[in-house]
Amino acid sequence: MEDNQIRRQATRVFKKSSPNGKITVYLGKRDFVDHITHVDPIDGVVLIDPDYVKERKVYGHVLAAFRYGREDLDVLGLTFRKDLYLAHEQIYPPVEDRPKHSITRLQERLMKKLGPNAYPFYFELPPHCPASVTLQPAPGDTGKPCGVDYELKAYVAENQDDKPHKRNSVRLAIRKIMYAPSKQGEQPSVEVSKEFMMSPNKLHLEASLDKELYYHGESIAVNVHIANNSNRTVKKIKVTGEF
Repeated sequence: MEDNQIRRQATRVFKKSSPNGKITVYLGKRDFVDHITHVDPIDGVVLIDPDYVKERKVYGHVLAAFRYGREDLDVLGLTFRKDLYLAHEQIYPPVEDRPKHSITRLQERLMKKLGPNAYPFYFELPPHCPASVTLQPAPGDTGKPCGVDYELKAYVAENQDDKPHKRNSVRLAIRKIMYAPSKQGEQPSVEVSKEFMMSPNKLHLEASLDKELYYHGESIAVNVHIANNSNRTVKKIKVTGEF
């Protein structure tokens, strides 16, 4: 009975079509996990209308963008946004000399269901890419929030460098995420010593945290130990954090 229920569970698929309906992108997920050693590949299927595409090509790319200013401040061609193309490939027609990747079970099922005009794609994010981050906007801020976002785009064009048209392109927001480790590491600590002129001994300072990993909303406790063997007087202690 349980086996039958598992088989009946539907596979979730994200689908988005271009405004003119001539190309459609299918993705099995929109969150891709960074496992430190590797990142989940971005794989899916593009369904095309060959009568519309004709002699043109269908390209796909993954774009990461870092926005560090509000959209309403973008004036005179100056934008507070940095775009970085991370991956690019020609999806249709398939390139013969391109490295072959094994078709996933989801891609196989989609291609079987959608027919001969469905073509798989496969992107690998380069290492050390930042994770998706969204900064909390201030009251009154409008437009896209600051942070790092990722986008998967498929479009029809004569050449790779042609500017895509909105009517025959598909844009899907995706995320690159990391999960916090389940086990705590060693307790972070640091020690420094300072010498003073005309003082025979040093001042020793040790700072430590109560744990290595903190979650959102948790308080960070800093333990400070001072061994003042100098002839100077410590009047105040200031603790700052950089995140």
